[in-house]
Amino acid sequence: MNAFKPWKILNIDLGKGLPSLQIDEGYQGLYIVFWWYSIPLGHREIPSAQLPITSEQLANLALQTITPVVSDRLLKQGLGGHSAELYQNSRIINSGQRGLMMFDQSLSKVHEYLSRPVDESVSVIICTRDRSEQLAKCLRSVQDLSQHPEEILVVDNAPRSDSTRQLVAKMPRIRYILEPRPGLGVARNTGIRKSTGDIVAFIDDDVMVHPDWITRLLQGFNDPKVMAVTGLVLPMELETEAQFIFEKYWGFNRGYIALTFDSRFFEDHKTWGVPVWRIGAGANMAFRRKVFELVGSFDERLGVGAAGCSEDSELWYRMIAEGWTCVYEPAAVVYHNHRRDTDSLEQQVYYYMRGHVAALLIQFEKYRHLGNLLRLFIVLPAFYVKSFLTGTLKGFGQRRGTLPVEISGYLSGIKFYLNNRSYTGGSKVRDIMGIGS
Repeated sequence: MNAFKPWKILNIDLGKGLPSLQIDEGYQGLYIVFWWYSIPLGHREIPSAQLPITSEQLANLALQTITPVVSDRLLKQGLGGHSAELYQNSRIINSGQRGLMMFDQSLSKVHEYLSRPVDESVSVIICTRDRSEQLAKCLRSVQDLSQHPEEILVVDNAPRSDSTRQLVAKMPRIRYILEPRPGLGVARNTGIRKSTGDIVAFIDDDVMVHPDWITRLLQGFNDPKVMAVTGLVLPMELETEAQFIFEKYWGFNRGYIALTFDSRFFEDHKTWGVPVWRIGAGANMAFRRKVFELVGSFDERLGVGAAGCSEDSELWYRMIAEGWTCVYEPAAVVYHNHRRDTDSLEQQVYYYMRGHVAALLIQFEKYRHLGNLLRLFIVLPAFYVKSFLTGTLKGFGQRRGTLPVEISGYLSGIKFYLNNRSYTGGSKVRDIMGIGS
């Protein structure tokens, strides 16, 4: 078996010219993210075997990658332009840097549209537990935002030391909140209760935000029916095999085209379980404050410290089930620090699966939508039977270590739910806002 080599992440700004790319013997290849100034437009993996490439070849690769994204932007934003023609015309798509220059005017319109000021106050909430080193990097990036939030809150969840309190005490414009009850759902609800912004934004303590993160996130709230907006999560590094496997099979990147998740999406997928996990990731999400009055708060049975995850997607499920809309806006970017070692990855995958299964049962509990049970007891078992048969015949590849823990997490999720059916909290905002029942 060949030893794993890291992938080198390159952020290439198409507005500033393109380099030629050389072979770097220390890397498996290049993971290239194409940007136009502050707007991400797509990424490509280039294995070392395909290097070197010239700047002209790179320009053609960039054109093939970004054209569908730019076309979609112009269409949805009513900006017009010729990018649809470019997408259909292979001669232009393969016209190198000359072809990229034709995008300048269109991309300027997109940039202008996404930079419109939005008059909403924003509270940024970061829930953490005993990870002060990662938290420090996260907080510094939040303090460097081009548009400053109304407030930044750090919710210290059942800490085992005083390190987070000491860190926050040294940093200006950040409020420290102690929440002694363990659980990410509990911590998120405490942050909501203590915050004041019209928009409540959450990031994880192991991310760093792009300077324009808030500005871009707010663009997703242009429709009053939109109650939640998520953003793009890019890997901070791909230095280890565990990080690469996570990004390939479990990563938070939902693509570079803005997406809308509404009642139509819900009805189209209801039969076999609505795939609300496609909406985004809790590492990069925001809500209108009033949505917690309309559909309730985070279910505290879910999330890290409880079932394991899916406290975010279960809340999105309630929103679109009750007629509201969620939006994925990939121009709002954060960078996630994936876990570096295999043991941590397998533990993470176990809890992801356990939380997902518990969320399916909780969604059925609240709405009696049979699709959740069909996904749980038909779709997922069929997927794992097929995965093991395929792996036995053709080899399991990089998922050899994660498939067993996924199944273990699946079974644990059912057990966790059965042991926690009596939960009654979090159903409406009064449960977290201190309002009498």
